[in-house]
Amino acid sequence: MGFSKLWLEHKKLADTRKRVIISCDHTLKDSAAFDELKTAMRTMVPDAIVLWKSEVFDDDSYLIVLSVHPELEAEEYNIAASSNITEICGGSETGVLYGVFAFLRQTALAGGFASFTESAKPSQPLRMLNHWDNADSTIERGYSGKSFFFVDDELAVNERTVMYARLMASVGINGVVINNVNVRGKAKRLLADDYADRLEELGGLFGRYGIKLFICPDFAAPITVGGLDSADPLDDKVIEWWNGCCKKLFTKVPNLGGFLVKADSEGQPGPFAYGRDHADGANMLARAVRPYGGTVIWRCFVYNCTQDWRDLNTDRARSGYDNFIPLDGRFDDNVILQVKNGPMDFQVREPVHPLFGAMKHTKIMAEFQLAQEYTGQQKHVCWLVPMIRDILAFGTRHDLDDDRVSSVVCGVAAVANTGDDYCWTGSELAAANLYGYGRLLFCEDIDMEQLAEEWAQLTFGEDEQVIANVKEILLGSHKAYEDYTVPLGMGWMCKPNHHYGPDPWGYEFDRWGTYNRADRDSVGVDRSMSGTGYSGQYSPAWAEVYGSPDSCPDELLLFFHRVPYTHRLRSGKTVIQHIYDAHFEGYEKAEHFAKLWADLEGRVDEQIFKNVSARFEEQLRCAKEWRDIVNTFFHRLSGIDDEKGRKIYN
Repeated sequence: MGFSKLWLEHKKLADTRKRVIISCDHTLKDSAAFDELKTAMRTMVPDAIVLWKSEVFDDDSYLIVLSVHPELEAEEYNIAASSNITEICGGSETGVLYGVFAFLRQTALAGGFASFTESAKPSQPLRMLNHWDNADSTIERGYSGKSFFFVDDELAVNERTVMYARLMASVGINGVVINNVNVRGKAKRLLADDYADRLEELGGLFGRYGIKLFICPDFAAPITVGGLDSADPLDDKVIEWWNGCCKKLFTKVPNLGGFLVKADSEGQPGPFAYGRDHADGANMLARAVRPYGGTVIWRCFVYNCTQDWRDLNTDRARSGYDNFIPLDGRFDDNVILQVKNGPMDFQVREPVHPLFGAMKHTKIMAEFQLAQEYTGQQKHVCWLVPMIRDILAFGTRHDLDDDRVSSVVCGVAAVANTGDDYCWTGSELAAANLYGYGRLLFCEDIDMEQLAEEWAQLTFGEDEQVIANVKEILLGSHKAYEDYTVPLGMGWMCKPNHHYGPDPWGYEFDRWGTYNRADRDSVGVDRSMSGTGYSGQYSPAWAEVYGSPDSCPDELLLFFHRVPYTHRLRSGKTVIQHIYDAHFEGYEKAEHFAKLWADLEGRVDEQIFKNVSARFEEQLRCAKEWRDIVNTFFHRLSGIDDEKGRKIYN
């Protein structure tokens, strides 16, 4: 089966030129930028002859000039376009490539060659996707088919991986981790000779599109691959093994950017087994990759996963800060700590992680999840990009020249939502997360309405009703999902293990933590200074806001505080009434979105229409289930009726 080209499905322009002439130095003639331009022009102006240079230039010609300007930053580009000629320059081949994609995007949106100027350089230096792909072709938390990187324990480099590289470069992604942070099975052999030739080939492909290749190694590789009896990061034999391994690997794969490591978390091996800490483990690997310009990205998702539900003091939310703040300043300069956007696990609503801005002597990057593990698993529409934008814009209120998350991080990563199905992301609408994520990291000032409209037009064409309906669905989808699932910052309440569908007490008495502590009188977790103390991990200004139910934002109230059901929110509603109302309103929004999509029958491709329609049918079924089960749960616990007299239980 083939695959969609998503937003790179170039459409014919209303232009009758006889020639499109691409002029560039010989150094760019074999570049990805030249190939992308040539391929696109042959589709967008199919009646024209696409030439490389020409002595003939007249009114029937369109000239595009590509050049490298070393005075620009490597990923920076400038475009000067008119109705007859466009000049695209960049600080490197990658900068020119980004300029080409920007020119093609603007041309497609305008429906023809237009006059405009554009200068841009990325807002974030490292713009990464983390794939949780396994060597056996499965994907952990994958909702779009199987892996296209791994097929039956072999690493694939083919037409699909080429298309993937093109798609990622078109939105400015410059780093890709190809395997799961939970390293299992044959993926542990990525450090050995088994995959060396294919890693070299894939690294070369990625490099052509300005993308660094990263892999997740098994921290216990000295044992599982090297045959040693220890993986102690301070053991000389272990250090020697890693040094030799990296010399061989990075020499073979020159475009290897480094490692992403999950250690001492959820059963993964790490330095704790040897009485060492995270700095010991990360620095050992960092020194092994340093001679080759490599980077070690060390995940901060470390917590006590054997919590007793009766323990009111242990708090999973505290773990990242508690584990890593004491180590601030001890990490080598080629180590980056990767911190989840919130302290828990990619919930629909969490506070921003307190480590941002607090670690002043350590490189930090933010981690998000495009794979909608807790936000509908790509069966429900949930556009996450506005949430990502808001988190990056969050002011940490630490004593910094610029305290926004976007300024205190040196990069951003997201767990990818792709697989080997036709449309890459299960639902065509889920591809808006992939596109929007890359565009946002390249230009953090981009307007969300503009971004939604841009993606809709590039994906579905120029039909104004299609664009308007899709834009409305995307922009309202996150709030709707939050409303009909877990409002007020409660989180979780989903079915254990697979995390799909409602189960209010599904995790509440489990070893993974406690999340709502609902009983007949009250709901919420007390994370104030008189509770678990989590609120005190923030800067003093935010600690004061979060520390009291009177000042805590309503949308996070039950994350930070345990309050009676009759507690009044700023809206004037009680907590219990807000829960009832939100679930009814969220479901009604989902019904409205499904109707907006149904109205597009005959206006979008039939295969796409049917696929998305089937997913809306499932979204409505599941949203109703969330509404009825959660409302019934709280009605039975509290004994408080809905003020509006609606039937909220079966």
